[in-house]
Parts: sequence; structure tokens; C-alpha cells
Amino acid sequence: MAAIVSNIEIARPPDEVFAYVTDPSRFAEWQDDVVRAEAAGPPVVGSRFTTTRRIGGVERTMTQEVTESSPPRRWAVHGVDGPIRPNVTINVEPLDDGARSRVTFALDFEGHGLGAALVPMVRGMAAKGAPASYRNLKERLETKTS
Repeated sequence: MAAIVSNIEIARPPDEVFAYVTDPSRFAEWQDDVVRAEAAGPPVVGSRFTTTRRIGGVERTMTQEVTESSPPRRWAVHGVDGPIRPNVTINVEPLDDGARSRVTFALDFEGHGLGAALVPMVRGMAAKGAPASYRNLKERLETKTS
């Protein structure tokens, strides 16, 4: 199944957008379903972080590993535990000579064990909820004072 792909343009330079959008400690600020995220250090290739999300009224914690990091352009993570494992790729493209950015999110899920049957439902929930998170991201970054 193809990833859920979304784009949003943000009136901030790519380096600022990339630093914010790839910082797990900031996820709860702009992702509506994130309760908390914890990382032991910077989000570089091979590092892991946990994210606790409220899904259907229940909190679920998952671990993700950074599989690609090319600041300020591309970042990818892969879920490493649980019945449903997210795969996320974020691309940040400069616009207007770097004054603005286009952010492309590609979100997909792998089901393991009983989670395989739940992937279609989770994909639907993500497709419905992600646009609000992306609007939150845009608003936070565009109203941020330098």
C-alpha cells in the first residue's frame, strides 16, 4: 500500500523547519495525538526515541529509530516495536531562495502479528488526523519569534 503523502508550505527557512520538525521533544507541541516523546540525545542515524500517542482514548508507547538524517533536507524513522510500526520520511525543500520551505511527509505503517489486521484502520485515522497536525506545525513555526 502506498504511503500517505502530504505537503505544507511554511514561511520559515529550511534549517529552522528541519530542526523543529525532527526534534522528538517538540512532537507534542504540534502533533495532536502525541502525549509525550523522549529521546536520549539528538535525532541522528541509529538513535532511538519513544513516542506515546493517545489512539482511540488509549495511550500507546512505541520506539522509533532514525534511519536517515541529512539536515536540513531529509529525515526518516522506522518503528522497531509493537504490533503497528510507523515509517515516516520528512523532506524539507527550500522555496524563495531559502526564505520559505515546503515540507513533504510520507507516512506508512507495518503490521506485525495481530497488528496486521489493524493497519487499514490506523492508516485511516492517520490520514484524517495528520492534516491538523501539519497546520499546527505551520502555525507554530510561522508565529515563532526569531
